[in-house]
Amino acid sequence: MKIISWNVNGLRSALKKGFVDFVKAVEPDILCLQETRSPKEAIPVTLPGYHQFWNHANKPGYSGTVVFSKVEPLKVSNGLGIEKHDQEGRVITCEFKDFYLVNVYVPNSKRELERLPYRHKEWDVDFLKYLKTLEKKKPLIFCGDLNVAHKEIDLSHPKANVNNHGFTPQEREGFDNIVKAGFIDTFREFQQEGGHYTWWSPMGNCRARNIGWRIDYFCISSPLRSQMKKGLILKDVMGSDHCPVVLEMK
Repeated sequence: MKIISWNVNGLRSALKKGFVDFVKAVEPDILCLQETRSPKEAIPVTLPGYHQFWNHANKPGYSGTVVFSKVEPLKVSNGLGIEKHDQEGRVITCEFKDFYLVNVYVPNSKRELERLPYRHKEWDVDFLKYLKTLEKKKPLIFCGDLNVAHKEIDLSHPKANVNNHGFTPQEREGFDNIVKAGFIDTFREFQQEGGHYTWWSPMGNCRARNIGWRIDYFCISSPLRSQMKKGLILKDVMGSDHCPVVLEMK
């Protein structure tokens, strides 16, 4: 089973940059997108063989998530079930026979950190509670743009970014809590070296110079560890300032 997660930085834009050709070429069993920015009716996507599940923000042109799946889930739900979190289309949960899949686009704390208190004290806390509640029923996989580089190895210039959004102690603590709760950062099971990133600033030719951040993840419940086959970052796939990340399970 191949699952791909990708922040497309606007699905309408991605469709003009080879998105459909990419999906046809790699043939994921499940494809999770973040920052789609549109409701389904605004940008119809034709991908034969895939069931489509959309969650869009109340605010036009903002946030949003989509799941494409070859296998129809038993159940699909949007959001966390908490009104203050569920206005921005950030979560889709698909229940399959043996596991849950959660596609998430975590709120950005913003450049001046004006959203950091909400992110740290409210979102991160409630999202982890949500995951642990699901896990009581069956193991889960969650993926998406988590908007944090967890360790110094996960970005090019950690010392210069300690208090910048995406690498504050508070955001990193949120990821620490995910790991302490028993979830596994799958990519680090396969690759312990630095230099592997999923997002690059569009400024200063950063992508060509590989000055980036790893902020897109697949995490799994520990009982699924033995079923992991591959964890990949498709750094050469263009069309967004993020690249796709892959989890293959046996």
